Amino acid sequence: MLRREIPPMDVVGGWLLRMNGTGVAPAESSSMLGYCRRWPDQALRLGYWEGEPVAVVVEADGDDWPGFRDWLAQVSVTQSELLATALQVTRWDRDHRFCGRCGHATRRLTHEFAMQCDHCGLRGYPRISPCIITLVTHGRDMLLARGPRFPPQRYSTLAGFIEPGEAVEAAVRREVMEEVGVDVGRVSFFKSQSWPFPHSLMMGFFAEAASRDIHIDGQEIVDAAWFSPATLPQLPPAYSISRQLIETHRGAVAMR
Repeated sequence: MLRREIPPMDVVGGWLLRMNGTGVAPAESSSMLGYCRRWPDQALRLGYWEGEPVAVVVEADGDDWPGFRDWLAQVSVTQSELLATALQVTRWDRDHRFCGRCGHATRRLTHEFAMQCDHCGLRGYPRISPCIITLVTHGRDMLLARGPRFPPQRYSTLAGFIEPGEAVEAAVRREVMEEVGVDVGRVSFFKSQSWPFPHSLMMGFFAEAASRDIHIDGQEIVDAAWFSPATLPQLPPAYSISRQLIETHRGAVAMR
């Protein structure tokens, strides 16, 4: 598993995750990680993987490596945490090289994930965007919806960003009402998942609908319907928290 302690600068080698703009290079035995006695100069230290230092390097595009989502579909939960960390840290390193307050160049600190502006003193950290994702249920049935960018025939749970000053449970109720026009009663927490596309933290909930009437917004949602556990449409991939919400509800219904 990943130990979130950044190796000191005198550590120059260990596990290495090689990425480009779309995927990860396979190492020996089809693993994401290869061992490197000396990391490239531009490598970013991430922590320790199974007791050994681990870093990530972003290389020039061109190699047809397996995509990030392809890796998430096959690696363990702990490996997906490592990949999510690498994706978010490399994006942060690329996108925050200048101060958001005064515009001067920043420098990356070596002991933590932070960019320091020596001109005005502002310190910036990797962005994490909190989101809710919720499975709305009514008895046995599940309310699933389609966004305009979804693959054909795929339906999923409802999700949205938490707004400034908003409680998480309030975000669940607001998003459900805005997207499908449904009031919900009891809201219960399920689990969370890092979703590095690009930097979301998904907080999963179950929500019980007060009625079955649906009124989609027509923008973020292009279709929504109630589905029984026995007659489901095409679903999100198994590694997603959306699918885990659905499968957990299906399992609970089957045990009744």
